[in-house]
Amino acid sequence: MREISLHILDIVQNSIAAGAGRVEIIVDADTVRDLLSISIVDNGRGMSPETIKNAMNPFWTTRTTRKVGLGIPMFTAAAEACEGALRISSKVGDGTRLDVKFKLSHIDRAPFGDIATTVVDIVVANPAISFKYEQTVNGKSANLDTSDVRRELGEVPIETPEVRHWMREYLTESIANIGAIA
Repeated sequence: MREISLHILDIVQNSIAAGAGRVEIIVDADTVRDLLSISIVDNGRGMSPETIKNAMNPFWTTRTTRKVGLGIPMFTAAAEACEGALRISSKVGDGTRLDVKFKLSHIDRAPFGDIATTVVDIVVANPAISFKYEQTVNGKSANLDTSDVRRELGEVPIETPEVRHWMREYLTESIANIGAIA
């Protein structure tokens, strides 16, 4: 994939397909350690050790619409190409955690992409699910938690155009204030 934000979108779609009611995306960029860390944590059905092993195989998928599952193998390849790695920890019934590490300055690291639009599109397309996005750059953080947004909105649906526009502007500005990841 051309952008890391699209890898994140793909993994979050896996979380949604696994019945998650809450998904957290945690991104940490540390220029001193030259490290980009991404964690995606969900409370979906989780995976057995055998399923985790199979998920790393591009020719295995739980989907019935196609015979390949490229999301996790492609994200793994992207991380490994940049002196990083992808790890999955999961327990059936307890959800899944996916941790990905990249050398931040690696010449082959894909651009981070428009994560604000990606996150907001995920939220709007899945209004019944709670999402938290947190991005830290050298110790400064920006975040968006739909539980907080819903509390403030009251009866206003989170997927309305005005709320979508506000969330995108808020997240874009918050990320710009801490230093966006290129």
